[in-house]
Amino acid sequence: MAKKRITVTRESESGLNTHFNVPGQGEITRGRLADQIERGQHPDYHVQKLPDGRRIPRSNPNGSENDNLG
Repeated sequence: MAKKRITVTRESESGLNTHFNVPGQGEITRGRLADQIERGQHPDYHVQKLPDGRRIPRSNPNGSENDNLG
């Protein structure tokens, strides 16, 4: 059975992903997802920290485009 993945549900006008669907949780914000990733709840993802302080959830590189966020 395929692993359920996190998907983007909303983004800002500039294209920044703002909300995500997390299996078993429904829609959550970027900040909440970043918190969960940093606590180790989603091992296939990491958080990119931008110079302005924003934290951007990212899928870990694995050579496949099928499981990228976006």
